[in-house]
Amino acid sequence: MDILDIPLNQVYPIEHPNKYKLHLARDNSIDRPLDVFIRSRDEWEGWNRYRGHINHFNRDFIFALIDFYPERDTWLFGGVYRVLSRAKDKDYEIELLEESKRFIGRLKISFSGPRNDSLLFDQWYGSMVVSEILPVPYSGEPFPGYDQINLSFPELENIILTQKPDWKAALETTQGIYMITDKLTGKRYVGSAYGSNGIWSRWRDYVDSQGHGGNAELSNVIKRTVNYARMNFQFTMLEAINLKVEEDIVIRREQHWKTVLLTQNKEYGYNLN
Repeated sequence: MDILDIPLNQVYPIEHPNKYKLHLARDNSIDRPLDVFIRSRDEWEGWNRYRGHINHFNRDFIFALIDFYPERDTWLFGGVYRVLSRAKDKDYEIELLEESKRFIGRLKISFSGPRNDSLLFDQWYGSMVVSEILPVPYSGEPFPGYDQINLSFPELENIILTQKPDWKAALETTQGIYMITDKLTGKRYVGSAYGSNGIWSRWRDYVDSQGHGGNAELSNVIKRTVNYARMNFQFTMLEAINLKVEEDIVIRREQHWKTVLLTQNKEYGYNLN
Protein backbone atom coordinates (compact mmCIF):
# COMPACT_ATOMS: atom_id res chain seq x y z
CA MET A 1 0.00 0.00 0.00
CA ASP A 2 1.35 3.42 -0.97
CA ILE A 3 0.84 6.36 1.36
CA LEU A 4 2.09 9.72 0.12
CA ASP A 5 2.95 12.71 2.30
CA ILE A 6 1.57 11.42 5.61
CA PRO A 7 3.32 12.91 8.67
CA LEU A 8 5.40 10.31 10.47
CA ASN A 9 3.80 11.20 13.80
CA GLN A 10 0.44 10.02 12.43
CA VAL A 11 1.79 6.66 11.27
CA TYR A 12 4.21 6.09 14.15
CA PRO A 13 3.10 8.20 17.14
CA ILE A 14 5.65 8.73 19.91
CA GLU A 15 4.57 10.21 23.21
CA HIS A 16 7.95 11.54 24.39
CA PRO A 17 10.16 12.22 21.34
CA ASN A 18 12.63 14.09 23.57
CA LYS A 19 13.73 10.70 24.93
CA TYR A 20 14.96 9.59 21.49
CA LYS A 21 18.09 10.11 19.41
CA LEU A 22 17.81 9.88 15.63
CA HIS A 23 20.34 7.59 13.96
CA LEU A 24 20.88 8.40 10.28
CA ALA A 25 22.86 5.44 8.98
CA ARG A 26 24.93 6.30 5.91
CA ASP A 27 27.69 4.85 3.73
CA ASN A 28 30.83 4.32 5.83
CA SER A 29 33.09 4.01 2.72
CA ILE A 30 33.12 0.20 3.03
CA ASP A 31 29.43 -0.68 3.34
CA ARG A 32 26.15 1.01 2.60
CA PRO A 33 23.69 0.37 5.44
CA LEU A 34 20.89 -0.57 3.04
CA ASP A 35 23.07 -3.38 1.67
CA VAL A 36 23.91 -4.43 5.23
CA PHE A 37 20.23 -4.44 6.22
CA ILE A 38 19.35 -6.73 3.31
CA ARG A 39 22.36 -8.99 3.91
CA SER A 40 22.01 -9.49 7.67
CA ARG A 41 19.67 -8.09 10.30
CA ASP A 42 22.23 -8.98 12.99
CA GLU A 43 24.91 -7.01 11.14
CA TRP A 44 22.50 -4.08 10.81
CA GLU A 45 21.78 -4.16 14.54
CA GLY A 46 25.52 -3.86 15.09
CA TRP A 47 25.41 -0.44 13.40
CA ASN A 48 23.11 0.71 16.21
CA ARG A 49 25.06 -1.05 18.94
CA TYR A 50 28.38 0.57 18.02
CA ARG A 51 29.39 3.29 20.48
CA GLY A 52 32.88 4.44 19.57
CA HIS A 53 34.60 7.12 21.68
CA ILE A 54 31.65 9.52 21.70
CA ASN A 55 28.37 8.76 23.41
CA HIS A 56 26.16 9.80 20.47
CA PHE A 57 23.09 7.85 21.60
CA ASN A 58 22.81 9.46 25.02
CA ARG A 59 19.04 9.20 25.35
CA ASP A 60 16.80 6.27 26.27
CA PHE A 61 15.91 5.26 22.71
CA ILE A 62 17.41 5.15 19.20
CA PHE A 63 15.14 5.81 16.22
CA ALA A 64 17.12 4.26 13.36
CA LEU A 65 16.84 5.20 9.69
CA ILE A 66 18.73 3.71 6.75
CA ASP A 67 19.86 5.80 3.79
CA PHE A 68 17.65 4.51 0.95
CA TYR A 69 20.15 5.32 -1.79
CA PRO A 70 17.92 4.40 -4.79
CA GLU A 71 15.87 7.54 -4.00
CA ARG A 72 17.00 11.02 -3.04
CA ASP A 73 16.29 12.23 0.53
CA THR A 74 14.57 8.95 1.37
CA TRP A 75 15.16 6.76 4.40
CA LEU A 76 14.06 3.24 5.26
CA PHE A 77 12.88 2.63 8.81
CA GLY A 78 15.35 0.36 10.62
CA GLY A 79 13.69 -0.01 14.02
CA VAL A 80 13.56 1.59 17.46
CA TYR A 81 16.00 0.40 20.10
CA ARG A 82 16.04 0.90 23.85
CA VAL A 83 19.53 1.63 25.19
CA LEU A 84 20.12 -0.62 28.19
CA SER A 85 23.71 0.37 28.95
CA ARG A 86 26.32 2.74 27.51
CA ALA A 87 29.60 1.92 29.22
CA LYS A 88 32.61 3.89 27.97
CA ASP A 89 34.71 2.16 25.31
CA LYS A 90 32.15 -0.62 24.92
CA ASP A 91 29.31 -1.11 22.47
CA TYR A 92 25.85 -0.11 23.60
CA GLU A 93 23.64 -2.82 24.97
CA ILE A 94 20.33 -2.42 23.16
CA GLU A 95 17.01 -4.17 22.63
CA LEU A 96 14.61 -3.80 19.72
CA LEU A 97 11.18 -2.49 20.69
CA GLU A 98 8.48 -4.99 19.83
CA GLU A 99 6.06 -2.36 18.53
CA SER A 100 8.58 -1.19 15.92
CA LYS A 101 9.05 -4.60 14.31
CA ARG A 102 6.03 -4.48 12.00
CA PHE A 103 7.33 -1.34 10.28
CA ILE A 104 11.00 -2.35 9.89
CA GLY A 105 12.03 -2.29 6.27
CA ARG A 106 8.56 -1.11 5.24
CA LEU A 107 8.33 2.59 6.09
CA LYS A 108 9.98 4.87 3.56
CA ILE A 109 10.45 8.30 5.07
CA SER A 110 11.15 11.55 3.24
CA PHE A 111 13.59 13.66 5.19
CA SER A 112 16.33 16.13 4.38
CA GLY A 113 18.50 16.99 7.34
CA PRO A 114 22.14 17.72 8.22
CA ARG A 115 24.95 15.28 7.54
CA ASN A 116 25.24 14.28 11.20
CA ASP A 117 24.73 10.60 11.99
CA SER A 118 23.08 11.38 15.33
CA LEU A 119 20.44 14.08 15.94
CA LEU A 120 17.96 15.10 18.59
CA PHE A 121 14.88 13.25 17.38
CA ASP A 122 12.33 15.72 18.78
CA GLN A 123 13.78 18.53 16.65
CA TRP A 124 13.11 16.63 13.41
CA TYR A 125 10.18 14.34 14.19
CA GLY A 126 7.55 16.83 13.05
CA SER A 127 9.16 17.38 9.64
CA MET A 128 9.40 13.71 8.68
CA VAL A 129 6.92 12.39 6.14
CA VAL A 130 6.03 8.80 5.27
CA SER A 131 6.20 8.57 1.48
CA GLU A 132 5.39 4.87 1.18
CA ILE A 133 4.54 1.79 3.21
CA LEU A 134 5.85 -1.34 1.50
CA PRO A 135 3.72 -4.49 1.73
CA VAL A 136 6.77 -6.52 2.81
CA PRO A 137 10.22 -5.51 4.12
CA TYR A 138 12.52 -4.17 1.42
CA SER A 139 14.80 -6.86 -0.03
CA GLY A 140 16.46 -5.05 -2.93
CA GLU A 141 15.50 -3.57 -6.27
CA PRO A 142 13.46 -5.71 -8.72
CA PHE A 143 15.08 -7.13 -11.85
CA PRO A 144 15.21 -4.17 -14.30
CA GLY A 145 15.89 -5.99 -17.57
CA TYR A 146 19.21 -7.26 -18.92
CA ASP A 147 20.15 -3.95 -20.52
CA GLN A 148 19.68 -2.06 -17.23
CA ILE A 149 21.82 -4.23 -14.93
CA ASN A 150 24.35 -2.15 -12.99
CA LEU A 151 25.18 -3.81 -9.67
CA SER A 152 27.70 -3.04 -6.98
CA PHE A 153 29.28 -6.15 -5.54
CA PRO A 154 27.26 -5.88 -2.26
CA GLU A 155 24.06 -5.68 -4.32
CA LEU A 156 25.11 -8.79 -6.25
CA GLU A 157 25.93 -10.56 -2.98
CA ASN A 158 22.47 -9.86 -1.62
CA ILE A 159 20.76 -11.06 -4.79
CA ILE A 160 22.70 -14.33 -4.81
CA LEU A 161 22.64 -15.02 -1.07
CA THR A 162 18.92 -14.30 -0.70
CA GLN A 163 18.12 -16.19 -3.92
CA LYS A 164 16.02 -13.24 -5.06
CA PRO A 165 13.40 -14.98 -7.24
CA ASP A 166 12.97 -12.46 -10.08
CA TRP A 167 16.73 -12.02 -10.53
CA LYS A 168 17.43 -15.75 -10.30
CA ALA A 169 14.76 -16.61 -12.85
CA ALA A 170 16.17 -14.07 -15.31
CA LEU A 171 19.87 -14.82 -14.83
CA GLU A 172 19.48 -18.60 -14.88
CA THR A 173 17.80 -18.50 -18.26
CA THR A 174 20.38 -16.57 -20.27
CA GLN A 175 23.98 -16.88 -21.33
CA GLY A 176 25.92 -13.76 -22.03
CA ILE A 177 28.83 -11.39 -21.82
CA TYR A 178 29.35 -9.32 -18.69
CA MET A 179 31.78 -6.69 -17.50
CA ILE A 180 33.30 -5.96 -14.11
CA THR A 181 34.50 -2.38 -13.63
CA ASP A 182 37.00 -1.48 -10.93
CA LYS A 183 35.83 1.97 -9.86
CA LEU A 184 39.15 2.73 -8.14
CA THR A 185 41.42 2.13 -11.14
CA GLY A 186 38.92 2.44 -14.00
CA LYS A 187 40.09 -0.91 -15.37
CA ARG A 188 37.60 -3.47 -16.66
CA TYR A 189 37.28 -7.21 -16.95
CA VAL A 190 35.12 -8.89 -19.60
CA GLY A 191 33.83 -12.40 -19.01
CA SER A 192 31.30 -14.80 -20.42
CA ALA A 193 28.82 -17.31 -19.02
CA TYR A 194 27.52 -20.25 -20.99
CA GLY A 195 25.87 -23.53 -20.22
CA SER A 196 22.68 -24.60 -18.53
CA ASN A 197 22.90 -22.32 -15.45
CA GLY A 198 23.79 -19.19 -17.37
CA ILE A 199 24.83 -15.89 -15.80
CA TRP A 200 23.43 -16.82 -12.37
CA SER A 201 25.89 -19.68 -11.89
CA ARG A 202 28.89 -17.65 -13.05
CA TRP A 203 28.08 -14.64 -10.89
CA ARG A 204 27.48 -16.92 -7.91
CA ASP A 205 31.13 -17.97 -8.31
CA TYR A 206 32.17 -14.35 -7.71
CA VAL A 207 30.10 -14.16 -4.54
CA ASP A 208 31.38 -17.50 -3.25
CA SER A 209 34.99 -16.44 -3.86
CA GLN A 210 34.53 -12.95 -2.35
CA GLY A 211 35.02 -11.24 -5.67
CA HIS A 212 37.54 -12.94 -7.94
CA GLY A 213 35.48 -15.79 -9.41
CA GLY A 214 38.58 -17.96 -9.82
CA ASN A 215 40.30 -15.43 -12.09
CA ALA A 216 44.00 -15.04 -11.28
CA GLU A 217 44.29 -11.34 -12.13
CA LEU A 218 41.16 -10.35 -10.19
CA SER A 219 42.42 -12.45 -7.27
CA ASN A 220 45.60 -10.36 -7.21
CA VAL A 221 43.57 -7.16 -7.36
CA ILE A 222 41.26 -7.88 -4.43
CA LYS A 223 44.20 -8.76 -2.16
CA ARG A 224 45.19 -5.08 -2.09
CA THR A 225 42.79 -4.24 0.74
CA VAL A 226 40.14 -5.97 2.78
CA ASN A 227 36.70 -5.66 1.16
CA TYR A 228 38.23 -4.42 -2.09
CA ALA A 229 35.54 -6.02 -4.23
CA ARG A 230 32.75 -4.65 -2.03
CA MET A 231 34.11 -1.15 -2.28
CA ASN A 232 35.06 -1.07 -5.95
CA PHE A 233 33.58 -3.76 -8.22
CA GLN A 234 30.58 -2.97 -10.42
CA PHE A 235 28.83 -5.65 -12.52
CA THR A 236 26.93 -5.05 -15.75
CA MET A 237 25.64 -7.09 -18.69
CA LEU A 238 27.08 -6.27 -22.10
CA GLU A 239 25.08 -8.81 -24.05
CA ALA A 240 22.37 -11.33 -23.13
CA ILE A 241 22.39 -14.46 -25.29
CA ASN A 242 19.72 -17.14 -25.55
CA LEU A 243 20.62 -20.45 -23.87
CA LYS A 244 20.13 -22.26 -27.19
CA VAL A 245 23.07 -20.45 -28.79
CA GLU A 246 26.23 -22.59 -29.15
CA GLU A 247 29.07 -21.99 -26.70
CA ASP A 248 31.62 -21.14 -29.40
CA ILE A 249 29.44 -18.24 -30.53
CA VAL A 250 29.30 -16.91 -26.95
CA ILE A 251 33.08 -17.18 -26.71
CA ARG A 252 33.51 -15.27 -29.98
CA ARG A 253 31.25 -12.52 -28.68
CA GLU A 254 33.31 -12.37 -25.50
CA GLN A 255 36.46 -11.85 -27.58
CA HIS A 256 34.71 -9.12 -29.55
CA TRP A 257 33.95 -7.17 -26.37
CA LYS A 258 37.49 -7.63 -25.04
CA THR A 259 38.80 -6.13 -28.26
CA VAL A 260 36.31 -3.25 -28.30
CA LEU A 261 36.93 -2.33 -24.66
CA LEU A 262 40.72 -2.93 -24.79
CA THR A 263 40.54 -5.08 -21.66
CA GLN A 264 43.52 -7.21 -22.75
CA ASN A 265 45.66 -4.07 -22.59
CA LYS A 266 47.10 -3.83 -19.04
CA GLU A 267 46.57 -0.07 -19.08
CA TYR A 268 42.82 -0.47 -19.47
CA GLY A 269 41.83 -3.94 -18.34
CA TYR A 270 42.32 -7.10 -16.32
CA ASN A 271 41.92 -9.74 -19.05
CA LEU A 272 45.13 -11.70 -19.52
CA ASN A 273 43.97 -13.50 -22.66
